[in-house]
Amino acid sequence: MAHSHEPGVTLSWSIAAALIVLISLAHSYLGERYILIRLFKRDLPKLLGGVEFTRGTLRFAWHLTSVAWIGLGAMLFAVARAETATRTSVGWILAVTFLIHGLVALLGSRGRHLSWIVFFAISGLVLIG
Repeated sequence: MAHSHEPGVTLSWSIAAALIVLISLAHSYLGERYILIRLFKRDLPKLLGGVEFTRGTLRFAWHLTSVAWIGLGAMLFAVARAETATRTSVGWILAVTFLIHGLVALLGSRGRHLSWIVFFAISGLVLIG
């Protein structure tokens, strides 16, 4: 792997970062439109009292993948533009990515899927560090 101070690395990593964001948007949109909607028409297990919790968990877990990819794309873009990755830029990107994970889990499950607590903790610990 080449060093980030080479112009080709900055360009190729920036393009890769953009592709990560594009694939994440396609993943969320197409998954919602062609997979989740069809899946939800099937007989799903009742978790924590109902099928709605199951649907909500599947939906937010699907979209968390896209959020994670966007965070990784942002991190790759930041690293591509710097001589070396700084703890500050990488830390902020990770903190915001996991904050969004927490919000998606909290709102998507209406607080019933407790992963939001862990995601918020990760975000806070990264910011403190």
